[in-house]
Amino acid sequence: MAEPDQKYSARRQSPGAYVFDLLYRVLRQKYSRVLYARNFTDVDDKINAEAARTGQSIRVLTDRFIDAYRSDMKALGLLTPDFEPRVTDHIPDIISIISRLIDRGHAYVAEGHVLFHVPSFEQYGVLSGRKQKDLMAGGRVEIAPFKHDPADFVLWKPSTPDLPGWESPWGRGRPGWHIECSAMTENRLGLPIDLHGGGQDLIFPHHENEIAQSVSARDGAEYCKFWVHNGFVTVEGRKMSKSLGNVVLVHDLLKEADGEAIRLALLSAHYRQPLDWSKELLDRCRRTLQRLRRLLSDTDHLAQEDSVDGSTELSVARALDDDLNTPAGLSTLFETAHRLRRAEVPSVKTRLRTELVGGLRLLGFLRKEEQTSFSVESDAIVSDLVRRRIEARDRRDFAEADRLRDMLRGQGIFLEDTPLGTRWRVIGSRTSCQS
Repeated sequence: MAEPDQKYSARRQSPGAYVFDLLYRVLRQKYSRVLYARNFTDVDDKINAEAARTGQSIRVLTDRFIDAYRSDMKALGLLTPDFEPRVTDHIPDIISIISRLIDRGHAYVAEGHVLFHVPSFEQYGVLSGRKQKDLMAGGRVEIAPFKHDPADFVLWKPSTPDLPGWESPWGRGRPGWHIECSAMTENRLGLPIDLHGGGQDLIFPHHENEIAQSVSARDGAEYCKFWVHNGFVTVEGRKMSKSLGNVVLVHDLLKEADGEAIRLALLSAHYRQPLDWSKELLDRCRRTLQRLRRLLSDTDHLAQEDSVDGSTELSVARALDDDLNTPAGLSTLFETAHRLRRAEVPSVKTRLRTELVGGLRLLGFLRKEEQTSFSVESDAIVSDLVRRRIEARDRRDFAEADRLRDMLRGQGIFLEDTPLGTRWRVIGSRTSCQS
């Protein structure tokens, strides 16, 4: 279970999507059946405010956000989850869990709200390590007078006529943030789940509250066996925020580089460590990827071996088994690429190339669609992009020329500038085309 923010601003660059995509790929290599859910919060106060500002309905607005998010994820080469539940499709499940919590004495109704009573759950703080007595120490947040305890949190809140709401035993209202995830997880995956992921900022209070709700609603039964939390992204040493004007959007990054270059940049740091995003990092990873693609293109004439010792692939797999140690896995790939460049014996080159391709695929590179042949219609599209790149170079618009080149490489199209013109070809193809 992984949780993207619904808002457009959450299309900013985040390692979380890559982390859980990679984890999904690794687990599918090991187990015959892996279910991956990525939920969408399509109702909250920020969305309500945006809908009121734009005059759009909540559904129209959130559909647009979700479509944009999915489009970005597809462009980045991420696998599609098995489930993508939306909060608004699970209101009955949410109401059911809240009712169970009230019946078991873990929640109460107050002034149209339903709140979870934190002191009723003795294990509260098991994930974050925070103690109940310390939760509000030094806090300056105003405490609602109807709370039985300052740490209690909202499960259901009333909706005014101008806000979205659903009928419930406690009046017309809408769910709190935390209960949504408990309901969708239980409905789509069943409990307990094996893994739950998210950013480190979700450990407390969100994931802590999820545990409290779900365990209490099921009489102490386990909710989740393992938790995976990715580190934060900074931008040139500063926190990414709207107020600083340094929010980096996937939509904008894809104009500068293809999805695999972005993937390489994000996987260059261990997922639990902070990643400092910068233009220099992206440029460096883009150049690295270009060299790898050139190497694969230059050695594409070598036959692919069906059986090799797989030392590179095995080393990458071991690195991923070690808490998704992507820096170690990438280091192995770069070493193999270096050996391939220096190799002279054809059989050695063939073996190293096969190992390099296998290792790259383990990390989510060399996507399947890049291995397919192109139709006549596709050929025409590629030729047009190549022509536009040549024109950009002729007028010395090198930034545009580089952008078009990277766009083509992102689709597995490799260009070669020769005295006779620019040739292009698809990786895995034995033929090339002249433009």
